[in-house]
Amino acid sequence: MTNFELIQKFSGVDCVELLARALSGESLGLNEGVELLKSNDLNLMGAAADALRKQSAGDLVTFVVDRNINYTNICSSKCKFCAFYREPGAEDAYVLTIEEIVSKIDEAVRLGATQILIQGGLNPEISIEYYEEMLRTVKNRFNVQMHAFSPPEIVHISKLYGAGIKETISRLHDAGLDSIPGGGAEILDDRVRGYVSPNKIGWKQWRDVMLAAHSLDIPTTATMVFGHVETLEERIKHIIRIREMQEKYHGFTAFIPWSFQSENTQLSGASTGVDYLKMVAVSRILLNGYIRNIQASWVTQGLSVAQIALVFGANDLGGTMIEENVVRAAGVAFHSKNIEDFIHIAKKLGRPVAKRDTLYNVLDRF
Repeated sequence: MTNFELIQKFSGVDCVELLARALSGESLGLNEGVELLKSNDLNLMGAAADALRKQSAGDLVTFVVDRNINYTNICSSKCKFCAFYREPGAEDAYVLTIEEIVSKIDEAVRLGATQILIQGGLNPEISIEYYEEMLRTVKNRFNVQMHAFSPPEIVHISKLYGAGIKETISRLHDAGLDSIPGGGAEILDDRVRGYVSPNKIGWKQWRDVMLAAHSLDIPTTATMVFGHVETLEERIKHIIRIREMQEKYHGFTAFIPWSFQSENTQLSGASTGVDYLKMVAVSRILLNGYIRNIQASWVTQGLSVAQIALVFGANDLGGTMIEENVVRAAGVAFHSKNIEDFIHIAKKLGRPVAKRDTLYNVLDRF
């Protein structure tokens, strides 16, 4: 069905004009994005987002084989939405040794991993030498993409260096950092951040880290955690701010909306599958032409909803996640996925599927 036929089919519903503008290539603004989120025309939004997905990313469904290693759970930030962090001295507080990290990566590589996602708490007791030795040791031993250290960690490490953000990223890159994950974004609005994570960096610092990385040709991803204390306007503002950052260097490889998981945290939240699918669709509609890849979150939503997200604007299933600890700490029944799981749900949709690397280069087709 062409874009024109799609709009004709749904003429008369309340958001058809906005979707017609998006399908014609227009970038929608804050008010238009909010109107879409308020609309009940979920199927129409999904159809429009799917058409834009097909136009920008094609039919190929992709995924990466990876492991998420959390090197420490000790964190001075103490975010209200986090069930993972521990105080120093807590019985289950830890810092992984370099040898333990190497052992985890060795196991992951044997299972086919090409990406190692490394993130941890803002631990004031860890030295700068730890980060550098970790990166150098891993890169000397393994041919993997070190997708490591979210913007709050980069700012934390810069204080250890006594250096600026750009210099810090450059030095970490020299040690073996390949790309930076988009964690710590939550909602890019300081009203929200002041409530849920008052000890963490503001949204402009998050932006500054990402733009500094992009200026050095270091790619990053962008994330959003929604469904807690933010308004619909703040959700859309977040997406538009990501879009504005992308206009400068085009350094974001993917956008990843996550629904908040509230168990064992200080916040409440109850995002539904419908809310999640609407956010995926609106993300594609607002970011189309700016960020090619929208990830479906099977970790928070389960594989069935992630499959539906693939026809609501998403084109990527993220990682198999041989290990994950942060979302699991928030009460999600976590199980890593086999390649066969991803192949199955893509094939059920009649879509081709491929294993990729961090930069979305296709490695194997199935």
